[in-house]
Amino acid sequence: MTLKLYNTLTRRQENFESLEPGKVKMYCCGVTVYDYCHLGHARSYIAWDIIRRYLMWRGYQVRYVQNFTDIDDKILNRARETGTSMESVAERFTETYFEDMKRLNVLEADEYPRATQTIDGIKQLINDLEKKGFAYSAGGDVYYQVREFTEYGKLSGRRLEEMQAGASGRVGGENLETSKKKDPFDFALWKAAKPGEPAWNSPWGQGRPGWHIECSAMVRECLGETIDIHGGGADLIFPHHENEVAQSEAVTGKSLAKYWLHNGFVTINGEKMSKSLGNFTTIRDLLDKPVDPMAVRMFVLTAQYRKPIDFTPEAIASAENGWNTIKEGILFAYQYGSQLGWETPEKLLSEKTNLLTSQVEQFQKAMDDDINTPGALAVLFELAKELRREGNILVHEGQTETSLEELQKQWITLVKLSQVLGLEFQPNAEINGEVGGLSDAEIESLIQQRLAAKKAKNYSEADRIRDQLQSQGIKLIDQPGGVTRWHRN
Repeated sequence: MTLKLYNTLTRRQENFESLEPGKVKMYCCGVTVYDYCHLGHARSYIAWDIIRRYLMWRGYQVRYVQNFTDIDDKILNRARETGTSMESVAERFTETYFEDMKRLNVLEADEYPRATQTIDGIKQLINDLEKKGFAYSAGGDVYYQVREFTEYGKLSGRRLEEMQAGASGRVGGENLETSKKKDPFDFALWKAAKPGEPAWNSPWGQGRPGWHIECSAMVRECLGETIDIHGGGADLIFPHHENEVAQSEAVTGKSLAKYWLHNGFVTINGEKMSKSLGNFTTIRDLLDKPVDPMAVRMFVLTAQYRKPIDFTPEAIASAENGWNTIKEGILFAYQYGSQLGWETPEKLLSEKTNLLTSQVEQFQKAMDDDINTPGALAVLFELAKELRREGNILVHEGQTETSLEELQKQWITLVKLSQVLGLEFQPNAEINGEVGGLSDAEIESLIQQRLAAKKAKNYSEADRIRDQLQSQGIKLIDQPGGVTRWHRN
């Protein structure tokens, strides 16, 4: 089977072939660190996390780089509002980003370059553009000459005459800048210093970089001139990614990225969730309600990554139900493993075991189809529901319908495929055989004490022990012949 990805650059689904066999260089645009991350950010970084995990599962060695924009008008405005510095605002919200992503089980990038740590690379790139005739200085600013790059618009599919003049993303003081430009389509590579703002020395005077040049420089510095995958939100296609292409390819004469991937928006009643619209929900507000972090991942997984997904209470409730189903399946070995004579779940997962071929093929078929996570989830639900059914049969009949070897394969397949989607959790003490401090052996001892009390017709003591166990999540099932089975709820 061949992995197919939709490439924004070619506007079609293509077979994925890495530039170097077995290795993938992947760059994703990170956050501008001026505020808490919202659910739209969660959707984006969970999407790239899943694509990265899947490539790794497919056997690729993935080098994943994600930047932080730590110099920007929004950061400077927040610093002024709070009476602090750009550095302190950026550092604070960089840390909160890491906290939020850790809760969502997003793997850390291999490298997190920051714009302020890439100033030399940025200046070098601007210098190269100037030498090649793609950039010019004007009053301490430096601009990119859009009309000099004949392929401008190839990523977004826009023609110059259709674009809005001065669409430079985050350029402040537009009237002043427009007067310095040779062409209204040109955008800033370097901005002359303004009073009270951070600035760096450069051949063009004191100033700071424009937004777009930062990513071009960071890609080049961390991954080289051409990478396999460049990702970001659909809102970055134009102007940010379009300008990255223009900047990088004008210097190198090579493609910046072979595959351009863009995730869809999170919407509220069909309208894009964003800070500018004021209709956003922060990740930490959602998780502190509390919503299980894995339910948030589940919510994101219910839509293919390029499609919009509408955030509603009903959608989150459905995602929580879906996660609970999969979690019940994952808990099977923790709840019933000792009763079935299995080794510990950790040992089962560490051993080389053949997974269920049919389910793995269905899972891979879905994921190979441009990362079709809803299709992949369907495979997990099927496995989890079957394990839940077998657990119920075991509780009520004392044995399973399916062979123990097949059950083990089902469980290991569920856990391993769930991990590919980042759906994981650490079974707590309650699940791990230590309910209320009671080990399996202690539970068995209490059951024997209860049986002895019943034989002695001390029913109040027998009821007390039953209630004690029940209060700690242990259900007892009395069977004919004086046999009592138990399981953890």
